[in-house]
Amino acid sequence: MAGTESRGSGTDTADEAVRATCDDASICKRFAISIGYWTDPYIQHFVRQAKERKAPEINRGYYARVQAVNQLLDAFLERTECNCQVINVGAGLDTTFWRLKDENRLPRKYFEVDFPMIVARKIHHIKSKPSLSKPILDAHSDQSLIINSHTLDSCRYCIIGADLRNLPGLEANLKKFNLDPQLPTVLVAECVLVYMRPEQSASLIKWAASTFPTAMFINYEQVNMGDRFGQIMVENLQRRQCNLAGVEACQSLESQRDRLLLNGWESATALDMMKVYCSLPQDDVRRIEKLEFLDEKELLEQLLLHYCICWATKDGQKLGLAEISF
Repeated sequence: MAGTESRGSGTDTADEAVRATCDDASICKRFAISIGYWTDPYIQHFVRQAKERKAPEINRGYYARVQAVNQLLDAFLERTECNCQVINVGAGLDTTFWRLKDENRLPRKYFEVDFPMIVARKIHHIKSKPSLSKPILDAHSDQSLIINSHTLDSCRYCIIGADLRNLPGLEANLKKFNLDPQLPTVLVAECVLVYMRPEQSASLIKWAASTFPTAMFINYEQVNMGDRFGQIMVENLQRRQCNLAGVEACQSLESQRDRLLLNGWESATALDMMKVYCSLPQDDVRRIEKLEFLDEKELLEQLLLHYCICWATKDGQKLGLAEISF
């Protein structure tokens, strides 16, 4: 989740635990990539290879997550013919900008927002590794490039250290770097809202709906958290001092949909990741299922049933955004 370091030791500890999830996710992704689940030549520049193997169900879960978010994002880019903006909130060490650059599918501008501490690390990697900096410079025109410890701003790519819990500050930061509310805009949040209190995530969702007349919100996070498996997930995180402050919105697919519809979005869909996994291109699913033997398929199903992907649209330009699906 994005946020500035807040005052008070309790919040500091909570924020630190949330920041640690950025490394966890990146390390898991890098391990799955190293085995061949999907291709990403850029993540190696941000995160070390895991010392220990990750369980096959974890690798398949990350595969489903990455494919699902990419499919929805790519569908939005296609509908808008890339004449749009992307805002990745709580982006961490995500490498989507470089993927889109390689595929010649960059939006007009790609924004990322996260904790200043994570942003500083990401910018350090970019500055010190030509494999990361060259694509940014290649997409940049003669205008001035801004790069300091907590901000990177180029023509097509911008990384901002800001706080999702401080919406006036977030909006001011984005507009400072040429956010255009009239452009079709897709916001991506992966395991971000669950770390915010329900009223904070609702405010962010409502801000997005009221700011952009033509937009899509993609949210990947936990669901069905009221059962025993969900309770164990919560307890495991709490042991690491990582509190799921927004878990009440993750009780069901209906509660996930309602949060989007009650905060200004015109249409919304929520699917558990088991359904998504079965909807992904099955040739590729068969390919990845051959990479590792999975002893307990029930554990994978349990895991996938406790994550979901939700997306909501507002279609001021009548681009057919509500038709986007799997």
